[in-house]
Amino acid sequence: MSSVTVNKNKQMDMLNGSLTDKILIFAIPIALSSILQQMFNAVDVAVVGRFASSTAQAAVGGNGALINLLLNLFIGISVGANVVIAKYIGQGRTNRIKGAVHTAMLIAFFSGIILLVLGISVAKPILELMGTPYDVIDQAVLYLRIYFAGMPFIMVYNFGASILRSIGDTKRPLICLVVAGVTNAAINLILVIVFHMGVAGVGIGTVVSNMISSSMIVYFLIKEKDPIKLYPRELKIHKIELIRMLKIGVPAGLQSMVFSFANVFIQAELNKYGSDAVAGSAAGLNYEYIAYFMISAFNQATMTFTSQNFGAKKYDRCKKIYRITMTLAVAVTIIMCGCFLLWKGFFIGIFTSEPKVAHYASVRMMRLLSFYFLIPTYEIAGSTLRGMGYSMTPAVITVFGTCVFRLAWIYTVCRKFKGFEVLMNVYPVSWVITGSLVLLSYYVIRRKVFNNNTAG
Repeated sequence: MSSVTVNKNKQMDMLNGSLTDKILIFAIPIALSSILQQMFNAVDVAVVGRFASSTAQAAVGGNGALINLLLNLFIGISVGANVVIAKYIGQGRTNRIKGAVHTAMLIAFFSGIILLVLGISVAKPILELMGTPYDVIDQAVLYLRIYFAGMPFIMVYNFGASILRSIGDTKRPLICLVVAGVTNAAINLILVIVFHMGVAGVGIGTVVSNMISSSMIVYFLIKEKDPIKLYPRELKIHKIELIRMLKIGVPAGLQSMVFSFANVFIQAELNKYGSDAVAGSAAGLNYEYIAYFMISAFNQATMTFTSQNFGAKKYDRCKKIYRITMTLAVAVTIIMCGCFLLWKGFFIGIFTSEPKVAHYASVRMMRLLSFYFLIPTYEIAGSTLRGMGYSMTPAVITVFGTCVFRLAWIYTVCRKFKGFEVLMNVYPVSWVITGSLVLLSYYVIRRKVFNNNTAG
């Protein structure tokens, strides 16, 4: 097998040696990066909640489901880029890596432009369809349009970070977000407290911070060594690499998009309870994001490690990767969610001091974080399948377990049994169903694929 020549100080050997320590070294910076990225929105919610109004807080926090709906398809394609490049590294196919890198970055730019136009165009009609409260909608539209002005930068960062992570470099994407996150917080505080710009101020802060993180990631790639070095003049679409990225990325993106689609309907149902419920739900949601990003970090570790080892035909090592990441994801989730619930009064107080808002935040945290350890059952198993090149199966199952089931819950259970608590119960029930089905499919496919390849 030919060797892949990249910067040895930053490349991680995923094909040999111990796994647990390498998975942790890989995953922890990703988790911190994702948490910092979410903090852009969390800081927005906290600043307007503390220094503007609860309606401004609802306007910012209530946009999360819609933002994710429009964003996740293209983020999924960045997952495809990660898997393709990592597999090429495992196979030692240096000649293919360069084309994949330049294809991925060009996709990032064009997808960012598409999202910019789409987000600005559909902001108001979609928010109206979602039943956004009348005292919130104008501010929500303003925030959403400013946020989507930064989409090209968000996409360039995410695709660039996926390229660096394919070689095991998770530290430099984290550095980008540390710098951007500090900048975001500073701009938010200045524009909201000093200039009283409200949701416009926090939106501008988020766009500027995304500009900084994307500029840094491009700089790192330009200064990188071959074969993942970025040559701006050589940006072009390589058809074979594009097809392979889309084969993995589109199902992953559609899965996340459908997941967000269902959440848009849940948000619409939630809007019926008023701006206090919307603001409280947005406050509690931030802690779910933090817990989820820990799981997501192990997801990305699972995909990258599995892709390289599957490409190198090290199937026993693939099984071990699954066991380690599943165990770590469940354990970390239990510990983290336990801390959030134990001191939930403190954590809720960061976002709001209004009793009604705090009540809804508390209900959401208790109903969801108590069962969050179920999420790795379908996330880690699904990521392992994607790393093996099977992206459609977990996507189809998730469509059923999240979108179909949750919509059915909204239009049946929530119609018969009213209440904010009943609406929140849809999440843990759907996690049980989705997790059971994805786990079953993983073991069936693994047995079939590994046995056939070993026999061959």
